[in-house]
Amino acid sequence: MQVRVLMTTIVVLMMSLTSLSGCFGNDDEPEIEEEFSPFSFENAIPMTTWYHYAGGIDALNQSAVSAANITTNLSENNTPFWSQGSYYSIGMTTFEPTMGITSADNLYMASYGNGPGGSTAVVQCSGLIEMVSLADYTCQNAYNPIIPIVNSNDPYIYVDPWTDRIMKFDMHALLGMTVEWSDNEGDSWKPSTIATSVYSVQDHQTIGSSPYEAALYETTWVYCINGNAPHPLCSTSFDGGWTWTPEVSGAPLDCQSGGLTAHIEGANNGNFYRGNIGCNGEGYSIYRSTNGGLTWTEHPLPTEVSGSADTWNGEEAQIGVDEDNNLHAMWMGLDNMPYYAYSRDNGDTWSEAMMIAPPSGLNGTGFPVVTAGDGGKVAFGYVGDSGGDSWNAYITILTDAFSENPLFTTVQVNLPEDPIDTTADCGYNRCGGLGDFLDMRVDQYGRPWFALAHNLGGEMGIFATFTDGPSLRGENLTALNPMPLGGVVTL
Repeated sequence: MQVRVLMTTIVVLMMSLTSLSGCFGNDDEPEIEEEFSPFSFENAIPMTTWYHYAGGIDALNQSAVSAANITTNLSENNTPFWSQGSYYSIGMTTFEPTMGITSADNLYMASYGNGPGGSTAVVQCSGLIEMVSLADYTCQNAYNPIIPIVNSNDPYIYVDPWTDRIMKFDMHALLGMTVEWSDNEGDSWKPSTIATSVYSVQDHQTIGSSPYEAALYETTWVYCINGNAPHPLCSTSFDGGWTWTPEVSGAPLDCQSGGLTAHIEGANNGNFYRGNIGCNGEGYSIYRSTNGGLTWTEHPLPTEVSGSADTWNGEEAQIGVDEDNNLHAMWMGLDNMPYYAYSRDNGDTWSEAMMIAPPSGLNGTGFPVVTAGDGGKVAFGYVGDSGGDSWNAYITILTDAFSENPLFTTVQVNLPEDPIDTTADCGYNRCGGLGDFLDMRVDQYGRPWFALAHNLGGEMGIFATFTDGPSLRGENLTALNPMPLGGVVTL
């Protein structure tokens, strides 16, 4: 009996010790922590969003990043944000869409032939910026002058970011150009003035402004065109558009670049910039004016590796200027991929060229355009073939362009089943409502807006943007207010 009691006591003690060892044993075992990833967002990354480095290196593929010897520093302004894109119809067709944004948060786009009497409409979209639901935005024609200008074959809309003046330029059968403007969001328009020289044909115009000293207006205006010269011709207005200087060479006098220039851009320091083929007829260059467009100097881009496009996109190199006067150039290479370089000294020197397409297997791209927000924050727009001539629209952004290895975020703004065009080689030629060129701007909240046409939707004008993502304004990186998805339901 005593033996049985003793055995029972021993068993109970052993069970107690086993139980206690289980309780205290966990303290000796190391905790397994999940590896932190800056791409661990609350929501899954959309199939139409890519995070990457120059050269199409997938930032989520650590093997590819290591093989490329990229040292990642995804912090501060180089931090990834959950992002996606979409587009919103203006309700009218467009051709060679140019655009502008006013401080009243109205977006404007040209609509060929849809204004009064067959004139070019100036489509005003209100409520689109920072909207909460699709019902919040409306688009309507804001061009209703007493005598509308008709028979324009090349409309161009530009909003002066320093004064909010809306400028409407019209070409007439390649023989002249008129200009009108509104200082009250299109409620009224000044009568047209002639902005041309009778000795030159007018084609492929571009217009910009800057706070270069002007005697009779807050900003100086410059337009450049493809005329009767081996390079672009430019004209200046120092009184807000009432009068214009005779056209002068928009390049050094001996330049043989051809006259098809990209969009002209003005900087806070008063300089003007534009891009096209180099003066020797090769590569690309940015051309700079420091005296209101009266004379220009050439500043070659680093195209030794990329080459230049052998397509319609070979005409020009695009330029954007950020709030700190840094330059951001974009062009298409011989491989029909988009390339980028920046300059922090007014174009005198440039960074190495970076190929900026996402790791999505694009066959080629076209119709480049670039814009910028605050210092080092940049947005690029272009179209690309994802296979079988399925042409989509893309926006790529940089939030810290000057980082050692800047992170690119790219969104495809249309869903795969909703391409903007399926024409063979659309991105390499004139293609429906895309015309010769597209346009792009950043609003006051740091959201990029890309103006283009949805050709399969009837050449409908659309504004594409980041519905979610980082703002391109502000010293520190912050998130944009989310927007509802648009897309084909808005066509």
